[in-house]
Amino acid sequence: MAVYDVIVVGGGHAGIEAAWAAAQAGARVGLVTSNPERIGLMPCNPAVGGPGKSQLVAEIVALGGLMGRLADATAIHTRVLNRSKGPAVQSLRVQVDRDAYALEAQRVLLAHPGVESVRAEVAALWIEGGRLRGVRTVDGRALAARAVVVASGTFLSGVVWYGRQSRPAGRQGEPPARFLSQSLREAGHALLRFKTGTPPRIQADSVDYAALETVPADDPAGTFTGQPGPHATARPTWQTRTTAATHRLIQENLHLSPLYGGDIEGVGPRYCPSIEDKVVRFADKETHLLFVEPDGLETSELYLQGFSSSLPPELQERMVRSLPGFERAVIQRYAYAVEYDAVRSTELTPGLQSRKLPGLFTAGQLNGTSGYEEAAAQGLLAGLNAARYALGLEEAVLPRDSGYIGVMVDDLVHRGTDEPYRMMTSRVELRLLCRADNADERLTERAVAWGLQPAGRLEAVRQKYARVEAELKRLGTVRLEGVSAAHYLRRPEVGYADVVEKVGAGDLRGEEEAQQVEIRAKYAGYIDRQLKLRERLAELDAYRIPESLAYAAVPSLSREAVEKLSRVRPRTVAEASRVPGIRDSDLTALLIHLTKVPA
Repeated sequence: MAVYDVIVVGGGHAGIEAAWAAAQAGARVGLVTSNPERIGLMPCNPAVGGPGKSQLVAEIVALGGLMGRLADATAIHTRVLNRSKGPAVQSLRVQVDRDAYALEAQRVLLAHPGVESVRAEVAALWIEGGRLRGVRTVDGRALAARAVVVASGTFLSGVVWYGRQSRPAGRQGEPPARFLSQSLREAGHALLRFKTGTPPRIQADSVDYAALETVPADDPAGTFTGQPGPHATARPTWQTRTTAATHRLIQENLHLSPLYGGDIEGVGPRYCPSIEDKVVRFADKETHLLFVEPDGLETSELYLQGFSSSLPPELQERMVRSLPGFERAVIQRYAYAVEYDAVRSTELTPGLQSRKLPGLFTAGQLNGTSGYEEAAAQGLLAGLNAARYALGLEEAVLPRDSGYIGVMVDDLVHRGTDEPYRMMTSRVELRLLCRADNADERLTERAVAWGLQPAGRLEAVRQKYARVEAELKRLGTVRLEGVSAAHYLRRPEVGYADVVEKVGAGDLRGEEEAQQVEIRAKYAGYIDRQLKLRERLAELDAYRIPESLAYAAVPSLSREAVEKLSRVRPRTVAEASRVPGIRDSDLTALLIHLTKVPA
């Protein structure tokens, strides 16, 4: 019988990061997938990053994860979005070679001495005497482990829809996970039903590119790791738009949609709707922007971002050919919707461990999120904590004020979600402090302490920011046009290079450190304001709630608060304040109870 410290179920973005983090933290990992050749496959858009998502990737990189490294190595087009806005919302989006990304993920992950690939379908969690022992596979094997991470993506009881026709599948061409949902229910978890979708893939040589708007890659290329791949500027992307004919086809055929026909029960993502959703919900819009993206350097497919659909294939043909530049387009793979099971994320701890079954961890779309980056970030945290559980260490937590991963996990475990959750910059109260460019400053110390980064990395980061602070101090003492050089740098038309030209350069190493100086000088007032906000938020975090607290015994606490707080078990009053339905009067009652002097 195979014995591991940690078993990871699933080889998508969450599974990859979970297996890597667990192995880096010292665990022996069994990565269980039905087909190891599908590890790292991108079933939807062939890109990493974007608003809210690139910040997650930057934090994954800072914590020693793989996603940014894999994206940079296989990039074919990069572009910084929101470049004209402030640094808090500027976001890198990296178009990758889809097949090369999967191959690189397999090469790097499976070369780790702590990771072993296991080809199998998991039939059930192996539970004996109320304790998790590992997993059992469909072919009758028992795989023992102290901890299990389930990162099943859209595969749990997955059903794909093409029009009103459906079949069991986790994604196009792959069978679903048929049995694991029941095992999770037996462990005490209540499951939700969610839905997502994907656009059609178009034969590249069937498109009239002259009719499209070209979007060139940034040059020099943007990166997550500072190391651009060999093809990062190799391909442009393009844009087109829907037309009145597109909208008419959709409106006349809504009865053929499984969503509008009542066949699909799952709730879809609000912020990534299907094209039929867009046409119905935004009926006042005459057109919708679509992005045309190559799937790779050698592949013959284009990804039509913004055109996901579950309408029948024959109708998709007509819809696609109603688009400018696509009049003779050939669809190589049709769009579809997929329904799948998800756990209630409020049944998880801040370390993504099940509150129902110790040793069980979940990550990714199984937890109700939507997107590669959200899945990868959860996978890293779940894998790390699975290893720590297996090795007898306390749970590692990223607090809300630590960055985007902290906000996402806090939202999931304390607020929950009744629709696929997508990370956005607007969700982050301290987004000017939690930028993508300073993720290393915020998270490297934790990464080193948890065994995810080598100790030398922390010293390098400390030296980097010491140089930045020294340069800011120098600029504060140098006069330029009647003000300090630091104050002069706040002018919108002035960059750090302009200041250096007038007062000379400080002891900085590279463009990255110069960028830090410029950001900190230009946004000093706003940064100070957010630092004060963080202090106020920290005051509530200082009130710890005992794990054993009997909420029913707290005077004046509402019945709803007793029920919800007893289920979620927040660790601090700050966490309690973010539980839906908790009122100010409940917080006051809780604070009085926690601070009263014992008789």
